[in-house]
Amino acid sequence: MIRNYERYTIFALVSLAALLALAGAVLFSPWLWLAAALFLPLSALGVRDLIQRRHAILRNYPVIGHIRFLAENFRPEIRQYMFEGDQDELPFSRQARALVYQRAKGVEDKRPFGTIENVYGSGYSWLTHSATPVHNADSDFRVTIGGSACRQPYSASLYNISAMSFGALSGNAILALNKGARKGGFAHDTGEGGISRYHRQGGGDLIFQIASGYFGCRNPDGSFSRERFVQLSADPQIKMIEIKLSQGAKPGHGGMLPASKISAEIAEARGIPMGIDCISPPAHSTFSTPVGLMEFVGELRALSQGKPVGFKLCIGHRREFLSMIKAMLKTGILPDFIVIDGAEGGTGAAPVEFANRVGMPMLEGLTFVHNALRGAGLRDEIRLGAAGKIISAYDIARALALGADWCNSGRGFMFALGCIQAQACHTNKCPVGIATQDPVRQRAVDVGDKSDRVARFHRNTMHALGEIAGAAGLADPSDFMPYHFMFRQSTGFRDGNEVYPYLPRGFLLADQEIPGLEDWYDRWERATADSFAPPEIPFGPFASRRKRRA
Repeated sequence: MIRNYERYTIFALVSLAALLALAGAVLFSPWLWLAAALFLPLSALGVRDLIQRRHAILRNYPVIGHIRFLAENFRPEIRQYMFEGDQDELPFSRQARALVYQRAKGVEDKRPFGTIENVYGSGYSWLTHSATPVHNADSDFRVTIGGSACRQPYSASLYNISAMSFGALSGNAILALNKGARKGGFAHDTGEGGISRYHRQGGGDLIFQIASGYFGCRNPDGSFSRERFVQLSADPQIKMIEIKLSQGAKPGHGGMLPASKISAEIAEARGIPMGIDCISPPAHSTFSTPVGLMEFVGELRALSQGKPVGFKLCIGHRREFLSMIKAMLKTGILPDFIVIDGAEGGTGAAPVEFANRVGMPMLEGLTFVHNALRGAGLRDEIRLGAAGKIISAYDIARALALGADWCNSGRGFMFALGCIQAQACHTNKCPVGIATQDPVRQRAVDVGDKSDRVARFHRNTMHALGEIAGAAGLADPSDFMPYHFMFRQSTGFRDGNEVYPYLPRGFLLADQEIPGLEDWYDRWERATADSFAPPEIPFGPFASRRKRRA
């Protein structure tokens, strides 16, 4: 019977100590009031635990149950600093983070004694090197973005800052990133939150992102404002325009910024009123069809006086992207670029199911888009960007080999600012002042020092990219191909050409089908330029043309 009440032992002892301290203070020594001041609040806390109805563990374990919640609050820090191995990825390993910190600070980034990677484990990949390596003295690798319809092409670095909005990041973080971009000669994507005073103050090249909320170029009713876009896009600091269709961390999901979190500066950047919840719809209101998307691309390019215009997406239904390609062919309007975001991409906050289980990973998404454009004969006209856990020179090289023309990184540059992966971005309590709007917390970000780190991280990563390109015998990283990489699978290792092959140019438009690509042809036949909707919804299950012919 006594065992049933053992859980109350601590509460009973605390209550007894409170009574004894109180009696002792009255009868013997006033010094015992100090003990009473400790034990009386704990006793009151225990009584509260017994009568509250929200937490079952506190009702059964008054006082001592709070230790669980206290430990839970510090669990990420305890794990990171005491138990996490160098290769534990949550989501970036200690080894990966250390590499960014070292390159951002300009300290030694070499390691002794050999690799800690499991080179015989499934999933391991490696670069094949040349017996005749070359020395690349110049590591300012760039790509020109802008097709035949573009009048203001942009010479972009192969490594740029991915979309992260002011509001998700602090003003000091945005300013440090943009100043770092200016110092290093690379671009900074604004994210969907509009262009803030901190972007403008930094003076770095901007990629202006337009999402479904049209922040910065919207009418009071939330629709797209052509007049405001014309005024905004004329700014010479804006080098490219990016339509956001989706992002890897939460594709197909909108969002809401509560009125309580909208500061005067956020309202200014977004062009929204104070005191009203700010809604980001899941889909755009300006277009609803593949043709409509291409017409919007063409309109933005005209309104911006010929600046490069493209879109960003995480691949979902592959047929829908093929529908976009058919719309390109039908209208003759081509985007200047497409950015492929992978499911491994990050964000300030995303539902767990979306972050873990929605969207195609970057390597597969990039390969698909690259081959789809090759199949339609459009690849040479459209540049491809890639994003999703790209923080090392090897990450960049692999993406370039699989079809990317350049890469973006969000969290890599956050690490360069001093992010410690506390994963508190959504709480407004970022311990290093990066992902917060708390004016006191963000003071921790010294703009001068952190902008130098951002520029230095970029420069040292580009230098490393030049070195591994040289090791492969290449004078330019853009020459990487799938065969430069090997991938270990459970059945052994395979050449990159086998795992992520380049498909023949024009195969989707050819009269004769190539054996083995039946799945591609089926999706291509189902795709239509006039609608994203699948044909089988109104007409029943789709039957491939091979089945129909039989």
